[in-house]
Amino acid sequence: PGFAPSVFPEPIPEVENQRHPKDRYVRLSAHPDFDATDDHRPFADWQGIRPPMTSLERRLPRGDGFRLCIMLEQGLYREKGDLTPPALDELEDASRRTRAMWADFWSASSVALDDDLLEACWYHNLYFLRCTLHPDGTFPGLYGNWMLRRAGAVWHGDYHMNYNTQQPTWGLFSSNHCELHQPYVRLVERHLPLAEADARDYYQLPGAAFPHTSYPIELTEVTPRNPDMGWEMCETPWWVQSLWWHYTYTGDTELLRTRLYPAIRSATAFMAAYLSRPEARLEGDDRYHIFPTVPPELYCFTPGLEKNRDCLADLTLTRFLFNAFLQSTEILGRTDEEADLRQTVRTILDHYPDYPRGETADGPVFVGVGGEDPNIVYNCPISTMSVFPGEEHGLSTRASDPDTYQTLVRTYQRQYNEGGNDLVHLHLQAARLGQLDIEKFKRQIRYCLTPGGTCTDMVMQAGGRYGDWSEFDFMENLGIWVENFALPAVINECLMQSWDGNIRLFPNWDPSRDAAFTTLRAKGAFLVSAALANGQVRFLEVRAETGGPLRVVNPWPGCPVTARETGTGTTCQLPGETLVIETAPGACWRFTAETPSV
Repeated sequence: PGFAPSVFPEPIPEVENQRHPKDRYVRLSAHPDFDATDDHRPFADWQGIRPPMTSLERRLPRGDGFRLCIMLEQGLYREKGDLTPPALDELEDASRRTRAMWADFWSASSVALDDDLLEACWYHNLYFLRCTLHPDGTFPGLYGNWMLRRAGAVWHGDYHMNYNTQQPTWGLFSSNHCELHQPYVRLVERHLPLAEADARDYYQLPGAAFPHTSYPIELTEVTPRNPDMGWEMCETPWWVQSLWWHYTYTGDTELLRTRLYPAIRSATAFMAAYLSRPEARLEGDDRYHIFPTVPPELYCFTPGLEKNRDCLADLTLTRFLFNAFLQSTEILGRTDEEADLRQTVRTILDHYPDYPRGETADGPVFVGVGGEDPNIVYNCPISTMSVFPGEEHGLSTRASDPDTYQTLVRTYQRQYNEGGNDLVHLHLQAARLGQLDIEKFKRQIRYCLTPGGTCTDMVMQAGGRYGDWSEFDFMENLGIWVENFALPAVINECLMQSWDGNIRLFPNWDPSRDAAFTTLRAKGAFLVSAALANGQVRFLEVRAETGGPLRVVNPWPGCPVTARETGTGTTCQLPGETLVIETAPGACWRFTAETPSV
């Protein structure tokens, strides 16, 4: 699992067989220990002749068994040797290692749902993710490993950084598979020097300006920006967002210091400088604007750059980045060292543009960019991106800012999406708001499901880039859409949420349907297990990996709760709507409610 080779060009075309020193090869071979029978078909044709079998029709010999070794090899081309099929004991050892790998993978987390479709969707897509991701491998592009001839050839199967590439990471952390995020960390690390050079040479600004597209090969410069999507300024913060998630879900301070922080800091330096340019200020306006820019998957450059300022996607992701930077410097003790940049970031946040809104007959809604028609058909659900991936709003907003929450709910309910990029993204946003219609979600899964068990993207709405003449399933034949392997993220958010540091159980689940999960990962490096039966939470256990404050929204509203540390037997009474415990590293706490019905 997780194989994706890098390919290098021939450096001296006029020299026969001359190859780049880093050129790689792939070789697939089959080695049977038997000869297939060369027989004729059992039935005669219309002329009474029994034709010989083709190579794919030949039968295995009768006997006690056989051995067929299928080998997939890869490496540097200059090191390619002769084929040497492994011995039987080597095959058995490889089989043992493979079984152990899968056993370890499936032991990390699990779900048991009174919903066959969603439970199968969770397991199938985690399996597919593991088949395209390896902790030591290359992060997949649009179509992962599954590219052959025309399949996966569209957009060259490359990296698209306005959601496609990032989306497979969305369910890794909550599903407790942080190790599979390592290939993405390396992807960012590999591009960081190139992005810093582009910021310096093209923008004449400090920091790193990450590109819209790239490729899983060794590059000497960033991909040249095209005049539309290449100017989506949200992509620089989006490149590094999951690096901050990696820390918040694992608490790995050393990894933050050595590998995650450098890219977060460099992206922050660029975005802060970009917003501070004189061209980005308006006369008589004390705000720091993001200009010019392009909304994801929409408009490109517009006449007079009317819709090329302060896109909602830019604003929410840049705010996320700035807050991650400020918190990182505090965690790493770099507040004095980064005093100037911290002050610049704080000043920008104190004079930040308002998020664009539009008026409808139902009331105000958020829109992708100022001046936009609220009835626009989106290809990417950008008007609700402050919910996700921005992580500024969600269920907690219902109490802290009810007007904004109602505006977000209205925005979600009125939003038109054409079907290109919404199977995971839009439904994850809905779950964060507690608004996901699970039956509707399941209908779209069935609509997008392929015979192989993967989900493609299907046309949902005319009036945007698609019309009544569009083939509703045209994307199904383009290849296997790796981005939709993130479907477990939506299911996880229905079972548990922790985006704001407060763990919520079954926040978007039908209480009449039983559900249980083990060791889903929450922010703060907590592993959570819980069960819901007959409309009540029957079990809750939380293990703290790194320790620290644990905050759980009381799943038994109005009932006092007892928490017991399973190792020491220490108990405490926790009243209130939010259960708060200071945990030690490795501690495991079990919660019960003091009510006869639980």
